Amino acid sequence: MAELSTLARPYAKAAFEYARQANELSQWAEQLATAAAVVADSGMKVALNDPSLTAEQQAHMLSDVCGDALSGPVRNFIAVLAGNKRLGLLPEIHLLYSQFKANQEKTVDVEVISAFDLADATRDKLAEVLGKKLERQVKVRTSTDRNLLGGVLIRAGDLVIDGSVRGRLNKLAAAMNA
Repeated sequence: MAELSTLARPYAKAAFEYARQANELSQWAEQLATAAAVVADSGMKVALNDPSLTAEQQAHMLSDVCGDALSGPVRNFIAVLAGNKRLGLLPEIHLLYSQFKANQEKTVDVEVISAFDLADATRDKLAEVLGKKLERQVKVRTSTDRNLLGGVLIRAGDLVIDGSVRGRLNKLAAAMNA
């Protein structure tokens, strides 16, 4: 996985810099998401890996499938990727691009998993507190996992805050066994 990230990073950075200079960060994010979703499709993977297709034909096929969802510059970007045999990196490029965009906009996506449904006021307060801690604007996505017993599990990028009862019990068991 680190290898894919290493290969995709220069392309994601180039796309991000172009989009930033053109003031089209959101448009590029949407278009890269579309292209990445198409490339991730199993049928499209088979078609794009056909050795009888030239790089130009691969780029044209992907652009045709995406249709009007892609602008000229994004189509050119796809042509460059195809020429370098890197179309398969589009999902990773999109992921890295999204991270660059979030850093630029000082935002972070936070996943909150709780043992019960969170009230809107609780979710908003949590977003406010996390925003201050992370010094970013927080976008909270919540889900429920009845296996947690109680408390919450918070994931914000690489940061994981385990405030669940299950997590606390596991820490206690580890401390007692040590």
